[in-house]
Amino acid sequence: MAPTTAGDLLLEMEGITKRFPGVVANEAVDFDVRRGEVHTLLGENGAGKSTLMKILYGLYHADEGEVRLSGKPVTINSPSDAIDRGIGMIHQHFMLVPTLTVAENVALGLPPIRRIRQDLGPVRERISELSDAYGLQVDPDAYIWQLAVGERQRVEIMKAIYRDVSLLILDEPTSVLTPAEVDDLFVTLRQMTDGGRGLVFISHKLHEVMALSDRITVLRGGRVTGRTMPSETSREQLAHMMVGREVQLAPTRLESKAAEARLKVKDLNVLGDRGTPAVTDFDLEVRSGEVVGIAGVSGNGQRELAEALAGLRPVVSGEVVMNGVETTDRTPKEIRRLGVSYIPEERMRDGAIGEFSVAENLILTDHDRPPISRRGLLDFKQIEDGCSDLVRRFTVKTPTLDTPTANLSGGNIQKLVIARELSGEPELLIASQPTRGVDIGAAEYIHTVLMDQRAGGTAILLISEDLDEVIGLSDRIAVMFEGRIMGTLDQEEATVQRLGLLMAGVSE
Repeated sequence: MAPTTAGDLLLEMEGITKRFPGVVANEAVDFDVRRGEVHTLLGENGAGKSTLMKILYGLYHADEGEVRLSGKPVTINSPSDAIDRGIGMIHQHFMLVPTLTVAENVALGLPPIRRIRQDLGPVRERISELSDAYGLQVDPDAYIWQLAVGERQRVEIMKAIYRDVSLLILDEPTSVLTPAEVDDLFVTLRQMTDGGRGLVFISHKLHEVMALSDRITVLRGGRVTGRTMPSETSREQLAHMMVGREVQLAPTRLESKAAEARLKVKDLNVLGDRGTPAVTDFDLEVRSGEVVGIAGVSGNGQRELAEALAGLRPVVSGEVVMNGVETTDRTPKEIRRLGVSYIPEERMRDGAIGEFSVAENLILTDHDRPPISRRGLLDFKQIEDGCSDLVRRFTVKTPTLDTPTANLSGGNIQKLVIARELSGEPELLIASQPTRGVDIGAAEYIHTVLMDQRAGGTAILLISEDLDEVIGLSDRIAVMFEGRIMGTLDQEEATVQRLGLLMAGVSE
């Protein structure tokens, strides 16, 4: 790559320091973006990536340091300031209005506000022009609620291109896309850089970072710990820079010793929140000592399946048998008593209570049973000893057992939930998105724990949108599309390409 000259630089962030009470989120961070390049910002949760980008986007103000655009110092006080200066941001969770059309979403916030309907003609024409130029295939008159996830991603990119942003921040932009959609997205992003735009790419997926980046800056503990390029590094080296130690990217897998079936699902039908079918004619079996993975793009019935199996969502028809007992009409408490544990995908909504202490969350599901409770009275000595042991065994980083759970990092809250769910030594574990939103170090630990459970004879149903995770952990992989199983592959024959086709609804 050619050496940097002043004319190449679109963005310069120099000596950025941001302090919060008791925490230095960014310490003397230097970061820059050239025209026509993808500069990846990499780091664990809490490393300071989001803080740095929020400063750039006007959501935070730096305590020290300077931001320059095209060589000129700027003060960005709000997202509106950022947008006016040609900075756009595509968030992990799309910022679209479902009941409006594509054209109306693109026009939102742009002048003129009055008589916006009469002004949509030119907006539609421009969207069509940009669709052809960038291969985005966006229908200006389609309603957002009618669009698939990949199409919504295109609309977010269209908003940025329409506003003619010169610098675009992409925060985990591939988390809900199929492999084919990721490939299409990367083609579009490369077209944007070819036009002279600069991109900041934030992702936990190291293979994507290696595929898309021109340069990579790694943050750890608020400081820059490495600067490199894909041609000069590897996934293993990037992980080491992020965590500060060697990281095992692929879990150690022993030969499966699958035995009797712990979970049998036959002809299962479940409705979604809107009363429409979410799981249709679903058949599955999970045996002791094996991991069966469920792959699929978000919104294809995985959440409803997990909730139905855990007793949190009613079953319309079909049969679920756990450890030899039919559970289709049983409560979550009764299902747990059958040796079933559940790690939900929304840890703060369904897995833990933020206002409760660490200890209270650890005993949440068994507070009425010995040895925690005897004759209706809590045994506080037993609670302290048992919770201290779980915190130690599962490396939950917390100041005390009395610390409110909401004060912990996302990775440590996930470890807390897993510690509680595995403390009863379950025979069947339903793990839904067990590493979503956690950093590479916590993910490595969680993978090791799941493999230990498998080796101990636990039957595991793993639901994940991370194909690397599904392939690395599973003995068999079933792919869901629109509530149905499109196909099931053994781990040895599963590839990202084959799974991606099934995830897109293309049967083999």
